[in-house]
Amino acid sequence: MFLLASASESVHSALPSYGMVAPFALLLLCIALMPLFAAHFWEHHYPKVAVGLGLVTACYYLFVQKDWHPLHHAAHEYVSFMALVGSLFVISGGINIRVKGEATPMVNTVFLLIGAVLANFIGTTGASMLMIRPWIKMNKYRITGFHIVFFIFVISNVGGALTPIGDPPLFLGFLRGVPFWWVLQNCWQAWALAVALLLAIFYAFDCVNFRRAPKEIREKETAHENWFFRGTLNLVWLGAVLGAVFLPKSVQETTLLGVFSVPALVMFAAAVASYFTTKPEVHEANDFNFGPVKEVGYLFVGIFLTMIPALQILQSGEAVKIDTPMQYYFATGALSAFLDNAPTYLSFLAASMGHEQLSVDSSSDVLKFAAEHAAHLIAISLGAVFFGAGSYIGNGPNFMVKAIADKSKVHAPSFLAYIYRFSLPILVPVLIFVAWIMVK
Repeated sequence: MFLLASASESVHSALPSYGMVAPFALLLLCIALMPLFAAHFWEHHYPKVAVGLGLVTACYYLFVQKDWHPLHHAAHEYVSFMALVGSLFVISGGINIRVKGEATPMVNTVFLLIGAVLANFIGTTGASMLMIRPWIKMNKYRITGFHIVFFIFVISNVGGALTPIGDPPLFLGFLRGVPFWWVLQNCWQAWALAVALLLAIFYAFDCVNFRRAPKEIREKETAHENWFFRGTLNLVWLGAVLGAVFLPKSVQETTLLGVFSVPALVMFAAAVASYFTTKPEVHEANDFNFGPVKEVGYLFVGIFLTMIPALQILQSGEAVKIDTPMQYYFATGALSAFLDNAPTYLSFLAASMGHEQLSVDSSSDVLKFAAEHAAHLIAISLGAVFFGAGSYIGNGPNFMVKAIADKSKVHAPSFLAYIYRFSLPILVPVLIFVAWIMVK
């Protein structure tokens, strides 16, 4: 997700055919429908489908467009994405938080709020992987799909909107020249409103769920909770990952084979160190395995490759004409729900700056844009981060949380159920209201 190649970089070949969006659309349909209608086939063959569709796009660029540059950029983005997501997954999997006692609706709500704040310090991926297992254990006697969904809404996405560390789109802006504290200074009110509304809705839902629980469970859930932490050595490796984020730009842009950046190599090394220095009993207590990150890895290989034509068409300005902050908010959000939200953010930032004859490649231009067109940058930032919760593929942690929930025998909604039961009726109205109040 640390996209170092410019979204506004001159295209080396003609604009791709609109028909080449088909592999991406087909992959989205497979992710949405196959678990419902061919679950056994999908469980065993989804890597072949995802990689196969990605190879269709790769062959198009190699043999039709005769341009390997987009594939090179996609490889760099994918490796950086997996370095961040994978390292945070492994390191957080080595920290065990044990909980005794059961959570009341108020305890659950406070837990989500803590996660929303923490996401800005260790990223939405780190916070999600650290807190999802305690979340499931806290609610093991009454956990339902909405517990998983609101966890994704608040901790895996919306919560990380205050710092560049919080969510990869914001980190891209930081690399391009947006001041580190700009997001906090300009987006904290929208963040507070969105988080407050989602927590209020969750609290109402959880109160209903709590009252439906048997009396003995409700009485048990009022008991004092005890927390135990193991594997705290992994905080050192977590610090190494965060330190890689702050390496000088010249170091960050140094790559091996043009694909493996120095930060990515540091993150991979931290993950390896974490895995081998964590005691086996801690991994066992977390039921740690590489299944969730492997699923994300295979699916996002396909997503990163098949979305290349869609992003190029979008960046060309031929697909849609937008101008106002509200339009940028919803356009960025709509695509961030189904595309990787980091390149989507950069694409719309490049388009918006282009309207002002500014270049996303120039840090001074980005700084000028942030100062003189703050409303547009706020809209793009919020749209990318908030709407990443729109589907399971909007942001990397979403799929990981679902995979962990599924392995824990928690009934997480299917891809489509997530959208029509939660995203459309709950998340979207909240984000529309936030835009009406905050996006000008």
